Amino acid sequence: MSYLLNSSEILQTIQMINQQHLDVRTITMGISLLDCTDTDMDACCRKIYDKICRCAGNLVKTGCDIENEFGIPIVNKRISVTPIALVAASCAAADYSPIARALDRAAKETGVNFIGGFSALAQKGFTDSDLRLIRSLPEALSSTDLVCASVNVGSTRAGINMDAVALMGKIIKETSERGYMGCAKLVVFANAVEDNPFMAGAFHGVGEPETVINVGVSGPGVVAHALRECRGQSFDVVAETIKRTAFKITRMGELVAQEASRRLGVPFGVVDLSLAPTPAVGDSVAEILEIMGLERCGGHGTTAALALLNDAVKKGGVMASSHVGGLSGAFIPVSEDAGMIASAREGTLCIDKLEAMTCVCSVGLDMIAVPGDTDADTISAVIADEAAIGMVNSKTTAVRIIPVKGKSVGESVDFGGLLGSAPIMPLHRGSAAEFIARGGRIPAPLHSLRN
Repeated sequence: MSYLLNSSEILQTIQMINQQHLDVRTITMGISLLDCTDTDMDACCRKIYDKICRCAGNLVKTGCDIENEFGIPIVNKRISVTPIALVAASCAAADYSPIARALDRAAKETGVNFIGGFSALAQKGFTDSDLRLIRSLPEALSSTDLVCASVNVGSTRAGINMDAVALMGKIIKETSERGYMGCAKLVVFANAVEDNPFMAGAFHGVGEPETVINVGVSGPGVVAHALRECRGQSFDVVAETIKRTAFKITRMGELVAQEASRRLGVPFGVVDLSLAPTPAVGDSVAEILEIMGLERCGGHGTTAALALLNDAVKKGGVMASSHVGGLSGAFIPVSEDAGMIASAREGTLCIDKLEAMTCVCSVGLDMIAVPGDTDADTISAVIADEAAIGMVNSKTTAVRIIPVKGKSVGESVDFGGLLGSAPIMPLHRGSAAEFIARGGRIPAPLHSLRN
């Protein structure tokens, strides 16, 4: 694929990179591990390690070469694999944490930042392997550094598996007792997608090729800069400005994806258009909303502003690439966005407003730090609410909630790096124990019957 660029576009891109935090947030190689199954755990681990190292051995070098030659920052190089609950199903072992450690060793050997796919798909019920993987999560996440995990507990077609929701509340609570960083690597989904390049929720779906390259672009700072040029103008102008900016961002991502695909000899999958913020000043989704006219992100009007942003980003992106996928939109991870951190600390941005915002953005309640004494039923209830939003609205939603042992509301926790820091946010006090104890399945909505 080739692009015709004039000198003005080249200069604009250079300015975006140098001054507005434009980057490719991740190149993620998806790898199928379906041929690594084995009844013997040690043999399965060995096959997994060998295949990942063989397929992704040149991933980091290729990303660095493209970064240096094109002058485009590529922040992360990552790997996603087939959900391990599928790969390990034939193993007799009850504990899947040895596989997590094999994934961790492979990630370190290849030099990637994270590896995702220690996952289970349990939206309609559990297989024995799903249960074994889920029960292995506390040990797997506490004994590894780079392994990310996810569990899908609901979908528009299947409804919500409330037994899985109840179990995940307990698992998150148990994981937090071993250290809060384990919870930062664990996502609970509804309507999980197979081609998401972003962590911690990436996995390589069974409908994907043997290997694939998916790219996640970013650029909140670029959008914020563009919107400063149209202060006071109508929302029609705002939407058009965001669309044009998203088009430029996506073209850059497509260029990098195609080049990585060619050099690695791996099919190109999708460009994920998600605006992924960082703790850096000037790289914030909250700042974009405030430039639209809000005094502070989280105040009244925030949901409407975010809906406009999300829609315009997608419309601009699909004009720049024929292969848009993943999550695509705007992320609102509290700990990773300087503006949201500030709003949460002053109390303007609360859990209820964040939940409302998830109805119109890409994912869900992301990187939410809560008091360490939060009980498992409350965590499960938060997951159930978010899964219901995803199920009813036919969209992906997720919860990455982090009980921080020994911390209470008003304190903060530092995750380091791109994960940033977060204030400990309050949750509602009313018990959900009786609600969660019912179990069973919340039925799929009527509009799921589309055939």
